[in-house]
Amino acid sequence: MVLIRATRRHSFFLALLSVLAAASFFAAGAAASPTVGSKQAEAKQVLAQIQAIDASLEHVIESYNAAQIKLDSIEAELKVNERRLEIAKANFKQAEGFLSARLVSLYTSGEQSALEVLLGSSSLDDLLDRVDTVNRLSEQDARIVNEVTSFRAEIKDREAQLTMARSEQTRIVAERAAKRDAIQSQLAERQRLLNSIKDEIAKLQAAEKAQQEQLASQAQTRISNDTGGNPTGHYGGVVGIAMQYLGVPYVWGGASPSGFDCSGFTMYVYAQVGVSLPHNAAMQYSYGSPVGKEFLQPGDLVFFSGLGHVGLYIGGGQFIHAPHTGDVVKISSLSESWYASSYVGARRL
Repeated sequence: MVLIRATRRHSFFLALLSVLAAASFFAAGAAASPTVGSKQAEAKQVLAQIQAIDASLEHVIESYNAAQIKLDSIEAELKVNERRLEIAKANFKQAEGFLSARLVSLYTSGEQSALEVLLGSSSLDDLLDRVDTVNRLSEQDARIVNEVTSFRAEIKDREAQLTMARSEQTRIVAERAAKRDAIQSQLAERQRLLNSIKDEIAKLQAAEKAQQEQLASQAQTRISNDTGGNPTGHYGGVVGIAMQYLGVPYVWGGASPSGFDCSGFTMYVYAQVGVSLPHNAAMQYSYGSPVGKEFLQPGDLVFFSGLGHVGLYIGGGQFIHAPHTGDVVKISSLSESWYASSYVGARRL
């Protein structure tokens, strides 16, 4: 799998780098020992590797989601085609029975032209062609021949479609399995790297939790003050819904309150107001209408990292999203370095 060039500088890791840079294990004014400096340098290097994995993972996860959507579509199409094939075969069998009865009638009538058709046919297709040439062919006979021909053609067409769909299904299943294996492999490497600096991560998690509580409180106050209790924008009400899930863990492929990935989160939140979105960030970008960054309203979808990531704008230059593995649904700022540099655009539904 090709790794994504852009390195994701999430606020989580930026904050950690700040903590590591500012940390001092000695009295004020004392110089850091070589051991402390070495540990900080090692932590920074590990974080850079984790950030690269996060950026790559998000794109692979969204590709996995797209493959799942395609697979669901194929399987639904297969069911419809299989049912229609059954109907076509039943119709063909009935029409074939009518044709057989009519041919027996023609044969027993002793008509010379009918005998020549029956005795000279080498196959059903040949027979159908020859029946059409009988001089006294009635309107009913013509209808029967047309039905048999039509149903035979439909059966062949649907069998060909089913063959192609099953082949595509097999390919998509294999593709999805490969992406799943790639995700699991990178998750294992990510966890290994995190374990190597777990003490530093534990310190940051406590600080991050306190910061998120403060941001959530400020956002709730701002939303109430700005709207007087009434949400702005056509779907501004989704902001209040989204805020209910702050702290829900990131789960790749997740689209429920037990765990979300980025597009699963926006899909779930919008579903609560009757808006159906696909479980894929790039596909969600094709919905609604584009909106300039300076005209964003609460409820707009904001996209980053080459459409590999999506969040929900909540006003005040902030958005709520499910960032990446190891994190939770949280509030971030559009002005943060990574989000500002990787911003793609926004859509209003």
